[in-house]
Amino acid sequence: MNIALASCSILRGGEIDDDTLIESLQDKGVDVHRPAWTDEVDWNQFDVTIIRTTWDYHLKFDAYLDWVQRVPRLYNNAKTILWNANKSYLKEMESNGAIIAPTVWVPKQTQCHLNNIMSEFGVTQGFIKPQVGACASDTFRFTVDEIEQAQAFLDERRSMEMMIQPYIKSVETIGEFSAIYIAGAYSHGVQKIPVEGDYRVQDDFGASDMPYAFSNDEIDCMNRMLSLVPDSESLLYARFDFLKDEDGTLLLNELELIEPSMFFRHCEVSSHLFADAIINVAKNQL
Repeated sequence: MNIALASCSILRGGEIDDDTLIESLQDKGVDVHRPAWTDEVDWNQFDVTIIRTTWDYHLKFDAYLDWVQRVPRLYNNAKTILWNANKSYLKEMESNGAIIAPTVWVPKQTQCHLNNIMSEFGVTQGFIKPQVGACASDTFRFTVDEIEQAQAFLDERRSMEMMIQPYIKSVETIGEFSAIYIAGAYSHGVQKIPVEGDYRVQDDFGASDMPYAFSNDEIDCMNRMLSLVPDSESLLYARFDFLKDEDGTLLLNELELIEPSMFFRHCEVSSHLFADAIINVAKNQL
C-alpha cells in the first residue's frame, strides 16, 4: 500500500510530531511518501493522498485549489477543502448555532473605517486577520490609541479579504484550545499558550502546548458543529480551535480541515488511530 503525506517545499522533512504516525503506518506495512504538493508527481500512484503539512498553501492559493481538485483519492477531499479554505465558512456555522467573536467581514478592494467599527464593537482593543491565511500571517493586534497604524495595515491589504474582531485578551494568558478529531470522532484536546505578551499560539513563535480535557457537553456541541460541514461523513480529520471570552464561553476561532497540526505527542494512541483511519480509507479505494 502506497500512501502520500503531502507536505510543502519549505518543509521537506515533514513535522517531527508526525514521526509516530509514519512509524505506525510503516509498522502496518505501508510505504509512506512525503512529496511537496508543488512537486511534479504522478499522484495517481498513491492509494490515497493525505494532506498533512502543506503550510504554504495560502501563498499560492489559486494553484493550491487547482491542485486539490486534480489529486485523486485526496483526504480531506476537495469539496471540504474548497469550503474550508476561506474563513467565511464561520458565517455559515454561526448561522447554524456556532458561537464566534463579533466579526466585520471586509471584501477585497473595500474601504472601511476602524474608528467606526471599534465604536460599534464598544471595545478598546481590536484584531485584524485575513480570511485566507496560516500561522498568524497578516494579523495585527491594536488598541484605539494605535488606530492609525491599524488603519494603514488594513489599507495595505485591500487586495485581500480581511476580518476585524474585538481582541480576545484571554489568548495571552490561557491561550487557545484545540480539539482533534480522527475519522469523525473526538480524539484529544490541547491547550496552546503563547509567550508572555504575545497572541500567537503556534510553536513557531515559542508558544507552549499541553493536554487539555474538554467536557462531555463541549464535545457534544462540537459533534453537532462537525455535522454542519458539507460531506461531513467523509472527514478523515478535523481540528476545532477555540478562544474563551470573559465569561469563559468557548468562541469558535477556526475549524481546521485542511492541514492542522494534530499534536500526537499529547495523546499516545492518537497517531495509531490516525494510521488505522488512513489505512481504512485506502482499503475502501481498492
